[in-house]
Amino acid sequence: MQPTDLIADLAKKSGLVWVGYANHTHAIWHEWVGDAVCAVTGGGEQPLPNIDKHQTVTLSLRSKATRALVAQAEARVEVITPESEHWEAVTEALKSGRLNVVDADNAIERWGRESVVVRLVPTGKVTLADDVSSSLKRTSPHLSRS
Repeated sequence: MQPTDLIADLAKKSGLVWVGYANHTHAIWHEWVGDAVCAVTGGGEQPLPNIDKHQTVTLSLRSKATRALVAQAEARVEVITPESEHWEAVTEALKSGRLNVVDADNAIERWGRESVVVRLVPTGKVTLADDVSSSLKRTSPHLSRS
């Protein structure tokens, strides 16, 4: 399995990923759309402060079965706007996957006005759990060493 295939598989199976940048790690709900972890933040949605100010982030992905960290991957931050070619596919997937979405009929329009929608596109730089630093913050997935 290629590293990017591993990231896609883990992201598709897990309801959460951890996004690390600016010395903080944030657990977020997401949807895997095409080739990226996609999320909506701000405007009453989950916080990812200033995510749009970063070029890359670190994704920490865990096993759904054991909840143990399996891999970390560098990802390029791509802000999606209503004019973007990805807007419809990404926001429809996010709306479908969002539990208890407020005002579902107008959620996508509201996100366009009040939120930041991002695609976190893996760059191909992947580190498997055995090679990840054990100094992860407590909100990050637990390391599982064999």
